[in-house]
Amino acid sequence: MISTYPFVSGKCLIDGAWIEQGEKVGVINPANTSEVVGQVAICSGDTVNEAIEVAEKAFDTWSRSDVSDRADRMNAAAVELEKIIEENVTMFVRENGKTLVEAKKDLVRCVEVMRGCAAELLNWWKPEEVAGKQKVQIRRRARGVTAIITPWNSPMILTFKRVIPAVLAGNAVIVKPATNCPLTIMTCLKVVAEHFPPGVINIVTGSGKVIGDLVCSDSRVRTVAFVGSTETGKEIMKKSAPKLQNVYMELGGNDPALIMEDANLDEAAIQRLRMGILRASGQVCSAVKRVYVHSSRHDEVVGKLTKEFSRVVVGDGIQPDVTMGPLNNKAQFDFVQGLIERTANAGGNIITTGIQLNPETWDAGYYMLPSLVTGVNQQSELVRVEQFGPIIPIIPFNEEEEAIRLANDSEFGLRASVWTENVEVAIKLADRLEAGAVFHNNHTVFSDLALDFPGLKESGVSRETKHCGLEFFADSYGFAD
Repeated sequence: MISTYPFVSGKCLIDGAWIEQGEKVGVINPANTSEVVGQVAICSGDTVNEAIEVAEKAFDTWSRSDVSDRADRMNAAAVELEKIIEENVTMFVRENGKTLVEAKKDLVRCVEVMRGCAAELLNWWKPEEVAGKQKVQIRRRARGVTAIITPWNSPMILTFKRVIPAVLAGNAVIVKPATNCPLTIMTCLKVVAEHFPPGVINIVTGSGKVIGDLVCSDSRVRTVAFVGSTETGKEIMKKSAPKLQNVYMELGGNDPALIMEDANLDEAAIQRLRMGILRASGQVCSAVKRVYVHSSRHDEVVGKLTKEFSRVVVGDGIQPDVTMGPLNNKAQFDFVQGLIERTANAGGNIITTGIQLNPETWDAGYYMLPSLVTGVNQQSELVRVEQFGPIIPIIPFNEEEEAIRLANDSEFGLRASVWTENVEVAIKLADRLEAGAVFHNNHTVFSDLALDFPGLKESGVSRETKHCGLEFFADSYGFAD
């Protein structure tokens, strides 16, 4: 079945014009793989080079624009984008697989990012006086052409949290959304781009390798912002190194949740834990991917989570009763299925539960019921990898030191959580956990979108921010008088 395609289907945005591309592939609905939601263009190297050239030209004037004008334009764009949220939620669900609730929340948060960054810009851009013997100011200036490469799992918010501060800081951007679900991003960025001079926002689609190689090897590109796998992030760093490009990367995660002996495991807590595990079908880099529980509470946690998972309604996210949609694409579906099979063959005890909303059409999409796994250890594949799906290992521990050792035994260090009634214990453990952020009695995201914290080890390259990410896309310099 082929649906009516959106305006952006099969096109790219260069210098304010939406240009048809010759080669295209279909964007597939993961809830019904016979449905083509739209087309995504496979841009050539020449098109990418043209985007870089256009962005460089636009940067020359945009970087010298008044910050008040930038903020005004962004606020005006936010008003227009807010008007079309409802009409685009369905398309986002159809190309990504999220539920209606998850999809709408992502779109709403994009508008919040726009308004929050615009408000922050005016204060952040002001020169900062440095106390000392000499009168010195810290001043900011735009950096240059910025390439932004974003993933398929949470494409809207992860794209907007980079595009918006980059543009407000005075840069011209080249956005490369994931081929699996670019349509809603492009539709929304179309609204934003119309409020800025041509060439400030450009969009290219297609091969990640082709586009990534070009932007990372071009000296005109001053910043590469990437969200995706650690393996791809390493390749980007290699390619960017000869040009000493600035890289800002949010990479993989294998987040541990530590449930201590005194944890309050009432119904609300278990619901929060379930959300931390199964949000977006587990396809979140900062989702809980390993649960370590004090041995005295192990059976209780398994029992309560099994009951909570049994209430999860899996189906097409368009249907309002669905609480977990399909996985986004065949490659991820096959990986998680294979991981489950290998775990079972290695002796893991897999507890699969949940509700199939429409069993008769179950095989039409990338559907998967949630699973808990016991009987695995620290060396099990399920524990070592970033599974990125609705399956979670539960591992007991006896001593606090053991819990810390197990939690830190990973090349990743994105997020972690500590579940205990003693906040001082939570802080003490957080000080020793190798994670960019630690949550207490929850495992979620920061409600204040101005805040962000980098992953440690192989989970990212950046720094903590209080300014909506504006500082990732600008250079600071000292002015001495």
